[in-house]
Amino acid sequence: MLTPLRIALLAGGTSGERAVSLKGAEEVARALDPAKYTVARYDPATDLARLAADANRIDLAFILLHGLHGEDGTVQGMLDLLGIPYQGSGVLGSAIAMDKNLAKALYRLAGLPVAPWVMATRADASSPDRILAALSLPVVVKPVRQGSSIGMTIARTAGELSPAIAKAFEHDHEVMVEGFVQGREVTAGVIGNDHLEAMPLVEIIPGKEHPFFSYEAKYTPGATREICPADLPEAISRRAKEYGLAAHRALHLRGYSRTDMIVSGNDIVILETNTIPGMTPTSLLPQAAAAFGLPFPKLLDRLIELALEGHPRR
Repeated sequence: MLTPLRIALLAGGTSGERAVSLKGAEEVARALDPAKYTVARYDPATDLARLAADANRIDLAFILLHGLHGEDGTVQGMLDLLGIPYQGSGVLGSAIAMDKNLAKALYRLAGLPVAPWVMATRADASSPDRILAALSLPVVVKPVRQGSSIGMTIARTAGELSPAIAKAFEHDHEVMVEGFVQGREVTAGVIGNDHLEAMPLVEIIPGKEHPFFSYEAKYTPGATREICPADLPEAISRRAKEYGLAAHRALHLRGYSRTDMIVSGNDIVILETNTIPGMTPTSLLPQAAAAFGLPFPKLLDRLIELALEGHPRR
């Protein structure tokens, strides 16, 4: 009988999503079957040297880091150098998906519909006329490399645009302004390596006190209602799933992903793709996986299987 796989659970880190990462790690550690896995925790904020020293005793890393220095390819590159397999996308796909500007350009090249957008400069924060000439209000202002809607604002008037740009620049040195699309927000989960499968869609409905799916709406209990499978016409649901698969391929991803989009009438607009989605039993991708026939522990098993494909056990 095989001994349990030695799992390095990477969580915490230095991004603005540290608390979310640590919460997810608690749920993952609780759900991993101790008969199959031996789990050791590593926080990249403090434990990178220990991780490197332990590399030969680790069968697989489960990355539960969100945002910069975790979801952007940096940790993935270190693990590649150490020879440690890990779940999800590699350096290239992780870096591409983290950069919203580059991801949108690749979506468009792949024929996927996106909202029009302009890259802002710091000068636009004091004089946004260039932005207003290119885009009609309202607009969405967001840092290019942040997750969980950190630093994001919907500017509905010209007076709201300048402070929104300034706020976004507090979180990144690159800021995107894109046209606002009114509609229903849904997310499409994808799982697989060479053979990809689309999971049931989840519709995201923030409470009336939240103008969009903000950080507070995401992580405040009861602030958002989620419907899985999303109640959409079959043709729209099928096309949204196809877009999720196409976005995954366009960004050179692996293992799993979750692509957010807006359904507006018969139109669908792609927003962004998450390469390390939230990982508690009630997070969006685990909800979709459960409806797909993969309850949370089985989902983790499947992600680990996908991570080990092509990697002989040490």
